[in-house]
Amino acid sequence: MAISVQNFIKLANFYNQMVTIMSAVCVEKGGISVDNYAGRFFAADVLEYIVEYGRRLTEAGPVPDDVARVMKVLQERFESVKNLVTPTEKPIYEMTLEEFEKFMNI
Repeated sequence: MAISVQNFIKLANFYNQMVTIMSAVCVEKGGISVDNYAGRFFAADVLEYIVEYGRRLTEAGPVPDDVARVMKVLQERFESVKNLVTPTEKPIYEMTLEEFEKFMNI
């Protein structure tokens, strides 16, 4: 995917729609907390990808102010969930007990 402002906007819109659907699923499942929803790990991974995409977009050149504000909001949101991101190429048998419990939602 070529790095462009348009692609970043598409990714940000996808993330917002995904979070909306996740919230609806949580309500449909009896009002479970998003913190207990298994999809939160995927959402954190997607957000990590979008934040990294935004960083690379910024490095490639100037971005419009409104896009920069969206990048900042997503970066702040990522800071609050980055402990949920899938460990990079780390198999389960190499995880610490704490990492495994978080991964398995224990």
